[in-house]
Amino acid sequence: MDRPRLMLKARARRSTAHAQAWPAAKLKTKSRALVSPLLLLNNNIKTIYIFSHSSYSTVVGASAKDVVLSFKEWFGLKPRSSAVLDRVFQILSTHDDEDSASRFAADQALSELGIRLTESFALQVLNYGKKTKDVLSCLKFFDWAGRQPHFHHTRATFHAIFKLLHCAKLTPLMVDFLENYKKDRYYHQVRFNDTLVMGYALAGKPDIALHLFGKMRFQGMDLDDYAYHVLLNALVEQGCFDAVAVVSKQISMRGFENDVTRTIMLKCLCKQKKIDEAVEYFQQLVSGRECVSGFMIGIVVDALCKNSRFEQAGKLLEDFKDRDDVVKLEKAYDVWLRNLVRAGRLDLALEFLKSKNSLEGYVPEVFRFNFLVSRLLKENRLMEVFDLFMDMKEGQISPDGVTMNTVLCFFCKAGMVDVAIELYKSRSEFGLSPNGIVYNYLINSLCGDGSTDEAYEVLKNSIDQGLFPGKKTLSILADALCRDGKFEQMKDLVIFALERNIMLRDVTYDKFISALCKANKVEVGYLIHSELSRMNKVASENTYIQLIHGFNKSNRADIAARLLVEMEENGHKPTRALHRAVIRCLCNMETPAKQFLQLLNMQLSHQETNFQIYNFFIDGAGHVKRPDLARAVYELMQRSGLVPQLGSNILMLQSYLKSGRISDALTFFNHLRLKEKNGIPRKLYNTLIVGLCKAMKANLAWGFMREMRHNGMYPSMECYEELIKLLCSTKNYDMVVGVMNHLEGHGRQVTSFIGNTLLLHALKTRDLYEAWIRLRGMLVNEQSKISLLGQLIGVFSGCIKVSQDIEGLQKMIEQCFPLDTYTYNILLRRLSVSEIDHACELFNRMRRKGYEPDQWTFDILKCGLYNCLRTDEAERRLEEMF
Repeated sequence: MDRPRLMLKARARRSTAHAQAWPAAKLKTKSRALVSPLLLLNNNIKTIYIFSHSSYSTVVGASAKDVVLSFKEWFGLKPRSSAVLDRVFQILSTHDDEDSASRFAADQALSELGIRLTESFALQVLNYGKKTKDVLSCLKFFDWAGRQPHFHHTRATFHAIFKLLHCAKLTPLMVDFLENYKKDRYYHQVRFNDTLVMGYALAGKPDIALHLFGKMRFQGMDLDDYAYHVLLNALVEQGCFDAVAVVSKQISMRGFENDVTRTIMLKCLCKQKKIDEAVEYFQQLVSGRECVSGFMIGIVVDALCKNSRFEQAGKLLEDFKDRDDVVKLEKAYDVWLRNLVRAGRLDLALEFLKSKNSLEGYVPEVFRFNFLVSRLLKENRLMEVFDLFMDMKEGQISPDGVTMNTVLCFFCKAGMVDVAIELYKSRSEFGLSPNGIVYNYLINSLCGDGSTDEAYEVLKNSIDQGLFPGKKTLSILADALCRDGKFEQMKDLVIFALERNIMLRDVTYDKFISALCKANKVEVGYLIHSELSRMNKVASENTYIQLIHGFNKSNRADIAARLLVEMEENGHKPTRALHRAVIRCLCNMETPAKQFLQLLNMQLSHQETNFQIYNFFIDGAGHVKRPDLARAVYELMQRSGLVPQLGSNILMLQSYLKSGRISDALTFFNHLRLKEKNGIPRKLYNTLIVGLCKAMKANLAWGFMREMRHNGMYPSMECYEELIKLLCSTKNYDMVVGVMNHLEGHGRQVTSFIGNTLLLHALKTRDLYEAWIRLRGMLVNEQSKISLLGQLIGVFSGCIKVSQDIEGLQKMIEQCFPLDTYTYNILLRRLSVSEIDHACELFNRMRRKGYEPDQWTFDILKCGLYNCLRTDEAERRLEEMF
C-alpha cells in the first residue's frame, strides 16, 4: 500500500539500523497486510460488527497470533526514562502516608534507586504523573524530594505541582497545601511570598493572591519576573481583566515585558472575545519584527476556530509556515489539528496531518493522536484508525494508556474480538489499565460472539477494578446469559446491579424472570421480582403473567392469587384467561370455596364494583365445573345492587352446562324466561343449544332450535355446526338430513365446517348417503347447493362414480361451500387410497394456492406413499414436514 508514512525524518535517522531491524519491520508490514484487506472489504458493510468471528478466522486463521504479537511489541515500547519513572510511581503508590513504617520503607526504596535529584528530574516526574493522572503519588514525591538533603524546591517545581492540582480540579487540596506551606516557611529555600502569590493565583483565589501581592509591595518587596507572569496568566484565566491591566503595567514599568507577556496579553484579548483586536495586535507584533512563537499563533488560531472562522485560521498558518523567525510552529499545528477534530472536520485533519508530516516532519504528541483516533472510531472509520495506529507503531511513538484502550476498542468494533481479548489478557505485561469504555466494548463483543462465560469473567474483572459497565452493557450481558440458560450467573448479575441501584432494561428483567419460570425456577424469579418491588420498580404485565403461570404450574395458587391482586394494584388489567388459570389452581387446594371467595373479596376491595370482575369469577368457576361457586358469585352480585346483564346470564348458564348439570341449566333458563318481559335473547338461546350439543343432548338442542324459529329467531351457525357434528358422531343420519332441510329452508349457507363434517363421514360409511336419498331423493338435474352437496356425499361414499378430474371436483365443492385446509385433507385422504399420483398433484396445487399443510396433511400423504411402497418419497415428505 503506497501511502505517506509518518516520521519520515526519524526513519531517515534510523536507516542505518534498518537492516538489523528487518524481522521486526517485516512483522509490522505483515500486521498491516493482515488486517487492512479485511477492514477494506468490510468497511463496505455499514455495521458495527464489521465481520463475524467465523469469517475472520477463515480469512486470517493462525495469523491473528501475529497481529497480537505485533501490537504487544508496540505496547511494550517505552522511552528509556519511563522505566525509572514507573519504578518511582510503583513505590509511591504502594505506601501509606498514615503508616510511618510504610512511609519510611518508601523513603528507603526511593533512595536506593540512586536518583540524581535535580529540578529537571523533579519536573519530569511531576509531568509524568500529570499524564497518568496520579496526583496523590506526585504529592508524595514532592514531599519526599523536599526532605532530601542538597535539594530545594524551585519556583518551577512549585509551579508544576500547583498546575497539577489545578488541572485535577483539587482546589481545596491546593489551598490546604498552601496553608501548610505558610507554617513551614522556614523549611523552603525559595522566595516565600512569590510562591504564595503563584499558588493562590493558580488555585483560583485571585483575591487572596492580589491581597498578598499588595501586602508585599507595602512592605517594600516585589515579585520577580516569573511570579509576575504566573499571576498575570492566572488573572487572565480567571477573567479578572481590570487587574490584568494593572499587573501588565507593573510588568512593563519594571522592564519584565517579553514574549511571554505579549502572549498572555494576546490571550487576554481572545478571552474577552475581542477577536479582531487580537488579530490586529498580533499583526502589529509581526510588523514590529517581534519574535513570534507558535504559542502566539496557536492562541489566535484557537480563537478564530472557536468563532467558526476556520478559513482565516488556516490562511494564518499557511502565511507563517515558511518563515524563519517563528519559534515552535508545531504548537500552532497542535491547536489547529485539535480544533479540526473537535469541529468534526476529520478529512481535513487527516489531510493536514499527512501533508505536514511529509513536508515538515510534523509529528503530534500521542494525546493528539488519541483525540483524532477516538473521533474516527466513533464514526466507524476503521481503515483510517488502523492506518494511524500503524503509523504510530512504525514511527516508534510510544502508546500511552489511552492509546492502548483505544486499540482494544478498535479490534472489538472491527469484529476481531479474539485479538482484543488476547491483548486484554496480556495487560499486565505492559501496564495496561482498561477503562470503562474498553470493558463495555469487550463485554458487548463477547456477548455478540456467543462467549458469554468469557464476557462474565471480564465483568468480574471490571468490578474488581472498581469500574461498573453501563446500563446498556449490563442489559446486553444479562440477555446473553438468559439466552444461554446461565441462571446462576444471571442471578448474581441482577443482584449486583440492584445493590448498586443500577436498573437494567425492563425487557431484561422480563426475559430473565420468564426464562426462570420456564426452567421451573419460579421461586428465584419471584425473589428477583420482590427485590424489584422493594425498589418501587413496577414489573411489566408479561412478568406478572409468567410468574402467575409458573406458580400455577407448581400448585402454589396462594402466591399466584397474591400476584394477581398485586398486578391489578400496579395498573395492569388481568385478562379473563388469567383469572381462569388462577381459579383453576385455587380449586385444587384444600378448602377451595374459601380460597375462591377470599380472592374475589380481595379483588372487589381494590376496585370499584363492576360487572367485569364478577363475570371473570363466574367464568372461572364454570371452567372448573363448580357451578355452586359460580352461583354464589352470581347471587353476591345481585346483593351488591347490580342487576345481572346478558353476559353474566350467559356465563352462569354455561357453568351449569359445562358441569353436566342439565336440569339446573334448564331451570335457570326457564327462570330467565319468566323474568324477561321481551323474551329470551337470541344469544342466550344459542348458548343453551351449543351447551346441550356438547353435553350430548341432541333432542333437547333440536327442540330449542325449533322453538327459536317459532319465536321468529334464527339459530347461529355454531348451533347448526355443533348439532350436525353430534348427530354424525352418533350416526343419527336421518336427523342430520332433517337439520340440513331446516338449514336450507331458512336460506342459510353451508359452512366449511358443516361441509367438511358431512364429506368426512361420507368417506367412512354409505349410511349418510342412503339417509340422504331416502329422505330427500336425488334430482339429477337439480343444481342447488344442497343438491350438489348430496352428489358430493355420494361421490365420497363411493356410491356415485364420476369421471371428473381433481380440478373439476374442487370446483364442485367450491359451489357448495368454501374450501380450506381441512377440505383438502379430506380430498387427499380419498385420493391417497387408490390414486396416489393424483394425491401428490393435489398436494402441490394446494400449496400453490396458499393453503398451508398441517400435521394431518403430511400423515395422509405419508401413509398413502408407504402403502404404495414409495418409501423414499415418503421419507422426503417427512423431512419437508420437519
